[in-house]
Amino acid sequence: MPAPPIPASPFRSFWWGGYECTDQLNAFGHRVDFLPLTGHLPLLDADYAALRPFGIGTVREGIRWAHIEKTPYQYDFSTVRVMLDAGQRQGIQQVWDLCHFGYPDDLTPLHPLFARRFAALCRAFVDFYRSVRPEGVLIVTPINEVSFISWLGGDARGTSPYCTGQGWEVKYGLMRAYIEGAHALREADPTIRFLSTEPLVHIVPPLRASPYERRRAAEAHRNQFQATDMLSGRLHPELGGHDSLLDIVGFNYYYDNQWQNGTANRLGWADAVPDPRWRPLRELLRAAYQRYRRPFALTETSHPGIDRPLWLRMVAEECAAVLREGLPLQGICLYPIIDRPDWDHPDQWHQSGLWDADLDRPGPARVLHQPSAEALLAAQAVVSSARPRGTRAVAVFQ
Repeated sequence: MPAPPIPASPFRSFWWGGYECTDQLNAFGHRVDFLPLTGHLPLLDADYAALRPFGIGTVREGIRWAHIEKTPYQYDFSTVRVMLDAGQRQGIQQVWDLCHFGYPDDLTPLHPLFARRFAALCRAFVDFYRSVRPEGVLIVTPINEVSFISWLGGDARGTSPYCTGQGWEVKYGLMRAYIEGAHALREADPTIRFLSTEPLVHIVPPLRASPYERRRAAEAHRNQFQATDMLSGRLHPELGGHDSLLDIVGFNYYYDNQWQNGTANRLGWADAVPDPRWRPLRELLRAAYQRYRRPFALTETSHPGIDRPLWLRMVAEECAAVLREGLPLQGICLYPIIDRPDWDHPDQWHQSGLWDADLDRPGPARVLHQPSAEALLAAQAVVSSARPRGTRAVAVFQ
């Protein structure tokens, strides 16, 4: 049987840049705001222009809900307007996160009006966006990484609502809002495209595990799909999820996304003697695609420190293998593309971007990590050679 045709991609480039945009409350109850902290907000034009040599024409950005809605149902999109103008000047396509871990001060996912407020934000955003950009495709991620933030706020007390044992309730509240918001977005703009973004993980039992340990690990592994299953109406259909809301499926994959169930034991991705439980990225992407049968993207990936170039090479080889299988992979997002500090300890920077931050110079100044830059260009060549004819990189900038 011939492979199904690969759907046209709505993205301007195959490789994307992601700018850390969280506005969450951290573990100490302090509001973080990474757009100005990383210098991205004041350096928008320079940051976008710096993407040119790498052929990156698509970026992930966030509107920062906590800053947009200081008073219920009153919205200030002035900063988003500044960002849109910079994107237009530099020829950059912006994919918008409406909720990237942060909520207004008076809300949590457990609040009875959380979903209503989020749906109202969605309508207001589309009204604003189309008043500024009446033409062109609008791609939106309503809520980023529901699986992760529901654990962080519902089980680990790492952010609002600072709970333990409430992860499922937080996830249910977030997905109620996500689905109501997605319906509101589509009502306001029937042409809108949705990009979901959930962690792609591999959870394993111990070596020489008992049948009980194997069952528990398998259950934990399946639970990574709960949010997307709710979005598509497969799980808890009373929330209003539907297949039509499942558009482009995004997977976030980092170096520590494979671990032993119930422990902090991560499976090393570059061990000289690989753990037999480790699975290549291509296998995880293939299995996720087979579950949903939708176009998909690697919506976040990066590695801290000196192993950044090795990670880029691995990601490129794995994604090239996926493309050679004929699967509809539509993009790879380097996230963060500019270095970011730690949420809880903002004096500690991760050194995980294509550009590092020079904290001794205003901005902070950007310092290109040359080994990563060379590795990215090599990775792009590897991936480009695997993409079907007619889908390879085109001139993004004139």
